[in-house]
Amino acid sequence: MNRPETLVLASTSAYRAELLGRLGLSFEIQRVTIDESCKPSESSLALSQRLSVEKAKAVTNLQGDYLSIGSDQVAACDNRLLGKPGSEALAHKQLSFISNKTVQFFTGVALWRPQKALLDCRVVQTQVSMRDLSDAEITAYIARDQPLDCAGSFKWEALGISLFRSTKASDPTALQGLPLIELSHMLRGQGYRIP
Repeated sequence: MNRPETLVLASTSAYRAELLGRLGLSFEIQRVTIDESCKPSESSLALSQRLSVEKAKAVTNLQGDYLSIGSDQVAACDNRLLGKPGSEALAHKQLSFISNKTVQFFTGVALWRPQKALLDCRVVQTQVSMRDLSDAEITAYIARDQPLDCAGSFKWEALGISLFRSTKASDPTALQGLPLIELSHMLRGQGYRIP
């Protein structure tokens, strides 16, 4: 299959752009805006899948054959969604809540190629078991890593890994926000040579 003329990342996330950059492909970035609210009775897995597809399909103003990548991550613990805290106080509250518990991450990735009416979406699950965290450890961690824009209130690719007891994942990059093993497989199916 011939690859599309343009590859677009439907996100302004610096984390996702850095991850996609690892594949050595040229791509554009487009900011998309969608309603990220959870629907009644929607599972975390279904939410991550739906939001990834909606982001990929929200890319506009492009001509010709293009492929857009949408991705979204949902974190949950004890049937509660964990969003991006946005403040140190909320990060502290969230880390206290997940202390000594297991957090499930669902990272969706979707490809949308409108010229061929092709849609492909996958969800990669990651399980993170947190160790028992003291208030002092949480405060010190937040001060050093500033994980205010991260679901779960930690950056596993930085000091956040020290908060873990263990992790289970088929694709470690999924936890950072874009599952590169799965995405590489999907992109090869669209004519991209990786490597």
